[in-house]
Amino acid sequence: MSVDRPPFNPPSSPPPFLESERVYLRGLEEKDLDGPYLQWLNDAVVCAGNSHHVYPYSRAQALQYVQGVAGDKSQVVLAVVAREGDRHIGNIALSAIHPLYRSAQFSILMGDRAYWGKGYAHDAATLLLQHGFAALNLHRIECGTFATNHAMRKLALALGMWVEGVRRAAAWKSGAYLDVVEFGILREEFARSVAFAPPS
Repeated sequence: MSVDRPPFNPPSSPPPFLESERVYLRGLEEKDLDGPYLQWLNDAVVCAGNSHHVYPYSRAQALQYVQGVAGDKSQVVLAVVAREGDRHIGNIALSAIHPLYRSAQFSILMGDRAYWGKGYAHDAATLLLQHGFAALNLHRIECGTFATNHAMRKLALALGMWVEGVRRAAAWKSGAYLDVVEFGILREEFARSVAFAPPS
């Protein structure tokens, strides 16, 4: 996604890893623990559509996670930052990257509720999927979400993903068993739905 603009380098921050008009993606940093990050994982509303908020999420756990993902070649975990105000608004990842199957699992957590429903998740997800197919040379990216997570289901479809199946009563959340809807997209399908530069 090429956009003509001057380089964006907020003070005391590393250069963006991936960027678009409204967001940039960078590696998670220990300083993120001093921001709203911990609150998101302890917020029942933010976590209503995912598997978090079962046990309290501590600073020690978050620090271990941030340190653990750094340099881990089996996953790409990034912070989603709104360019306006240089505000950390969520996290996004490609995990379980398989070197033989050329596949990965996509996930996103938009923690800042002020940015819900405004297209920021789509901007960030498009950047990361583009990177997955073009730079990591993936063939397939998949994700699963609760049937009740309408925002994630809408995002997956907007990214060009196909509904590949439903795992019935596969998750337990807020006192009920929930179906898990499985989505997937292949490299050539993404290339048709979103313009991107394949690796040379």
